[in-house]
Amino acid sequence: MEPRSSGLWLLFLCALGFVTAKEDKKVISTIGSTAELSCIYTPEKKFILNKLRVFWQKADGSKSCLVVHAFNSGHENQSEQCADFRNRTRLFQDKLEKGIFSLLLLNVSLRDEHIYRCIVQKKDVVFRVIHTADVALKVVANNSLPVLSGPIGIRPNIGDKVTLSCNYSQGYPKPNVYWINRTDNSSLHPSSLKIIQDNDGTYSVFSTLKIKATSDIKIGCIIENELLQQNLTVLYLEDLTNSNSTRSGQLDLNKPGAQAGSVLAIAVVLAGLVVLTCWLWKKKSHHRKPYADVQQNEDGAQHNTPV
Repeated sequence: MEPRSSGLWLLFLCALGFVTAKEDKKVISTIGSTAELSCIYTPEKKFILNKLRVFWQKADGSKSCLVVHAFNSGHENQSEQCADFRNRTRLFQDKLEKGIFSLLLLNVSLRDEHIYRCIVQKKDVVFRVIHTADVALKVVANNSLPVLSGPIGIRPNIGDKVTLSCNYSQGYPKPNVYWINRTDNSSLHPSSLKIIQDNDGTYSVFSTLKIKATSDIKIGCIIENELLQQNLTVLYLEDLTNSNSTRSGQLDLNKPGAQAGSVLAIAVVLAGLVVLTCWLWKKKSHHRKPYADVQQNEDGAQHNTPV
């Protein structure tokens, strides 16, 4: 007779070390997106589903409910699934026979940041563990842009003390904040820096910088997300030598692949223009008959005229 709680039996097997294959991975997912937790084992051409068990569970020592998803002998089993994951998990049903046991986790939130374990059992005489995979899910948020502001309604003179403010919200994980003088790319120490974790778990940044105004102010505030390998840089620019100049702010996104993305976008636009031009030319030429066709039709008409 099979044990009543297959999850507990599974944990017992893992504790004894009856595991033939193991993989470890890390997945980065943004809040609100769908994360794919990989679990692939393909030594056989085809698995028989009614002799297969697939369990996904939290594996980072969490004291709350552990069961994320369960597939038992050809059927989904939600009886022990944690309420937090109800209706948010999916297996690739059409790929289970091929050994693809990856899990889709829908509408990712900060509370989903865990280490997840995939455990696959196959039944010969009894069920035995044939594969496990640990996947660390890291959640990121970058839902807003930093705002850099200077004196309001007052144009400083050269030598005056100026206070700049840099604010940022809804970031995760905890960001790093830097100030930089873009004139010589030197680092500047902030006058104040406060990073607060909000009720939703994301972080807000409040930082100020006091400087002595020069003829050409070029100051940048950088918000770094280490997990995304992304820097959001907002610039404060003001030329005090020109009374007609106005303040301006620029946002610079420094992220691996950002330049390649821009090139790709330009290529797509150019390709679209080429396709549109060809379509217009074809449409225009469609209403014109080539001279050869017209001549042939005329000749045919003369040949077919009854005598």
